Amino acid sequence: MSKNSGSFKKMFESFFATGAILIAFLVAYYLYSSFMGDPVNFEGNNPKGTPLPGNYMGMLYKGGPIVPILMTCILTLFIFIIERAITLGKVKGKSSLDAFVADIQNLTSKDKVEEAIVACDNQKGSLANVVKAGLLRYRDLEKDTTLEKDQKITSMKQALEEASALELPMLSKNMVILSTLASISVLIGLIGTVLGMIRAFAALSQAGGSPDALQLATGISEALINTAFGITGSTLAIIFYNYFSSKIDGFTFRIDEAGFSLTQTFAARIRK
Repeated sequence: MSKNSGSFKKMFESFFATGAILIAFLVAYYLYSSFMGDPVNFEGNNPKGTPLPGNYMGMLYKGGPIVPILMTCILTLFIFIIERAITLGKVKGKSSLDAFVADIQNLTSKDKVEEAIVACDNQKGSLANVVKAGLLRYRDLEKDTTLEKDQKITSMKQALEEASALELPMLSKNMVILSTLASISVLIGLIGTVLGMIRAFAALSQAGGSPDALQLATGISEALINTAFGITGSTLAIIFYNYFSSKIDGFTFRIDEAGFSLTQTFAARIRK
């Protein structure tokens, strides 16, 4: 990959992340203001009033201005869940990793290097790319008569490590966004909860008379809705972060396993 294409790819990835968050916010704000804040959801067609009984749109609207921010977090989460699922699907390749690794081990044990390279081209994905890099170095080193055995093995390991270093960033790309959403969703929800409780206590402390029932109900609704949104977003982010982390660990293990197996096979071959 050239330096220019690498820079362009990084710019695109940065733009994608920023654009995804911006689009999520615009969609969240539109849903909040146009659908949840629709006058038909409230008694007397007044969004400042009480939501109609059983009208969840109106109830969510009463969560206040923190709600669209929390909705942005959840929509962003879904965007990157889809992105991670698609990316890790491409990383895996076309067929089962277990079957692919077994096929490569079988072909290399029979010294069918060219067939193994073709199998990598057919499989595609990160594991296939790493194995192919190792196989290409394997083929070149078999023909090399100037290097000692230890030097050849070191060169083989270096080729596999370099190929792995190029593939691993793709595996963990955007995982930091999921982990950040897991942390900030609940914190933003707590901010909304505190603001709602401030409003509720302000209604209770009305001087010279009974508490403002509407302001009290609005404050409590704001507190509870933001708590629910924040906990929901954080829970989903944690679940999917751990799920994708386990998938990435599995891919990394397979890459290491395939590289070790290929190196061992090569070492056994050049001993003869």
